Amino acid sequence: MSTPQDFPRIGVVGAGAMGRGIAQLFAQSGHQIVLWDSQPEATTAALQAIGSTFERLTEKGRMTPEEAQAARARISSIERLEGMANCDLVIEAIIERLDAKRLIFERLEDITGPDAVLATNTSSLSVTAIAAACSRPQRVAGIHFFNPVPLMKVVEVIRGVRSDDSVIERLIALVQASGHRPVVASDTPGFLVNHAGRGYGTEALKALGEGVADAVTIDRIMREQVNFNGNGFRLGPFELLDLTALDVSHPVMESIYRQFYDEARFRPSVITAQRLAGGLLGRKTKEGFYRYVDGKQVLAEEPPVPPAGSLPPVWISPAGERSAALAKTVAELGATLENGAQPSAQALILLAPLGVDATAAAAGLDASRCVAIDTLFGYAAGSCKRRVLMATPATRPEFVAAARSLFAADGAAVDVLRDSPGFVAQRVVAMIVAIGCEIAQQRIAEPADIDAAVRAGLGYPAGPLEMGDLLGPATIVEILAGMHAVTGDQRYRPSQWLRRRALLGLTLHHQD
Repeated sequence: MSTPQDFPRIGVVGAGAMGRGIAQLFAQSGHQIVLWDSQPEATTAALQAIGSTFERLTEKGRMTPEEAQAARARISSIERLEGMANCDLVIEAIIERLDAKRLIFERLEDITGPDAVLATNTSSLSVTAIAAACSRPQRVAGIHFFNPVPLMKVVEVIRGVRSDDSVIERLIALVQASGHRPVVASDTPGFLVNHAGRGYGTEALKALGEGVADAVTIDRIMREQVNFNGNGFRLGPFELLDLTALDVSHPVMESIYRQFYDEARFRPSVITAQRLAGGLLGRKTKEGFYRYVDGKQVLAEEPPVPPAGSLPPVWISPAGERSAALAKTVAELGATLENGAQPSAQALILLAPLGVDATAAAAGLDASRCVAIDTLFGYAAGSCKRRVLMATPATRPEFVAAARSLFAADGAAVDVLRDSPGFVAQRVVAMIVAIGCEIAQQRIAEPADIDAAVRAGLGYPAGPLEMGDLLGPATIVEILAGMHAVTGDQRYRPSQWLRRRALLGLTLHHQD
């Protein structure tokens, strides 16, 4: 295990939000910290901020006054980078520019001793490319923290192509000793967390771009319809894009897409490119996908579902394995069920497709009376917040209104989408799982680390592989295969890791 004796003196280059957080974390862990920034005023501000943080922690009873005083005393600043000469580990946390980082590492290699470890906190640049500036790249690795560093308990330890095993092992032990969770990833675009996070916003943008629903509706679906062990996503994808700001998010989308040589799963959206050009960045500009007044999101109240009068009888398509559960819910909500082999001429025809759109699911039926319901997550009477329906382009308005009224009978909110392969929740969740499985297939990280990093780093209700196991790998394959068949888009092809485990009845965490 790493202790202050292993890396007794740690240098931190860069005194911005990340640098000061790293300094605070390791000072609290007992290490001597040397802090440097090219702008002396930034170092002064960082020391003041860290001191104020220790005072607040003392007031809240999370540190004793003696602990706070000792931790603050372990942090010192230097005016020249040469002051890092006696450091056992130097962590770089400067601007995300490859040329600037390579220059710093060239200087650090000349300044520090031959056994010192050099680490970069880069979130998106190649650790291998940074290490190439050094004559001894084997002592260089990535150690990527998330903001705020003391509170975000996951840390990516990145293995460059020439990083020495002992360097990785020592950094793992260092992170563990600080009370954080290390996850080891190979040096690939986006590493682990930013790579795994591509499915959420990118697929939601694809649905928005297809006119399936507006941003507010998509957000509500992902927060309230999705349910993993009682939890949905804390923020909808467009709320999250507003929080992170498009001047940060969109370049990352483009960068990862290009670095993976235009991999279809990561294809960015023209929507964010246009909004970025227009200055609609999100919260920090007071307008993004939402407007903000005094820092608060402006959102109109969702109108109630209007009653549709008398309901027609309901006939449920027997295709798939979900018709029995759907029939039970429909009966509990007060509809009259038809049990014939074919629907009567008056019946509302309900479909429960996975992956395909309502038009494809309505093949052989009267599409003018067909409405599809998303059954991927719980929708039973009295037990869900939101249900999601979808009509074909031919569905008559009175049948859409009847279906909407029926599924709102117990007070649940109901959204009606334009026809789409995979509704919203199906397609977004399936893409998250598919990308997580591809990360496992490429051996970028261990399955358990993929899930732990995504839960902690992105705040998802479950990790990607955990999501797939909870819903069933075969179900995810069916969704992706249906979307792929309808659209022909390679972004929806099931990964081999997912496909093989679905066929063999194995968990997505099963390693080979």
